[in-house]
Amino acid sequence: MDPVAFKIFGIEVMWYGVLISIGVIIGTFLALREARRVGVDENDFIDLLLFAIPAAVIGARAYYVIFSWDYYKDNPIQILNFRGGGLAIHGAIIAAAITAIIFTRIRGLDFWKIADIASPSLILGQSIGRWGNYINQEAYGIPTDLPWGIMVNGVKVHPTFLYESIGDFIVFLFLIWYRRNKAKESGEIFSLYLILYSLIRFFVEGLRTDSLMLGPVRVAQLVSIISIIIGLTFLFARKRKKEI
Repeated sequence: MDPVAFKIFGIEVMWYGVLISIGVIIGTFLALREARRVGVDENDFIDLLLFAIPAAVIGARAYYVIFSWDYYKDNPIQILNFRGGGLAIHGAIIAAAITAIIFTRIRGLDFWKIADIASPSLILGQSIGRWGNYINQEAYGIPTDLPWGIMVNGVKVHPTFLYESIGDFIVFLFLIWYRRNKAKESGEIFSLYLILYSLIRFFVEGLRTDSLMLGPVRVAQLVSIISIIIGLTFLFARKRKKEI
């Protein structure tokens, strides 16, 4: 499949960007609907997105550049070449979370409540965006003989984009169900998002061939472990606060 979706005045618009945009639009719609349900001002949430989305893009690029510094130190002009590829979802999540913390503190909003609203939308967007990797023939796994393997450059490999996309969508459905039926304290949904997404990413990352590395360690697996610990800490802390 051609990675280029269409052209505008000679500028190529990639399917990857189109899919990410679709994920953002759908996620925003769902988040705003939830904001109305729980009594959060939609304008506050939209204002947050105006800061968080650009911050996420910059964070995703910065994260990728930092852990690919051996290349970029000799090609600094390429750091700003966003169209050349190189975005990391963990960088986007970190940057968006920091932005949300600052924004909610300035506006006097409950960060945990906002994070709970955004978490299902975020992982749904991740599920949709992963299909951009398929179109670009990237983020695939090691060779396999399994019947659902895909052909890349003449080699049958694990469709790791598909594993993560399906896993993310299952987590999205679970978070929606949990939010409507089980959640008792703000912060639970966000904590579960951190835990469940990180579990998926840890195992999927082990099959990939293009991991960012920190010495012999896959960065995404290291960050996933840290995120699981943070998520569990948040979850138990919020539940304990409810009990007290």
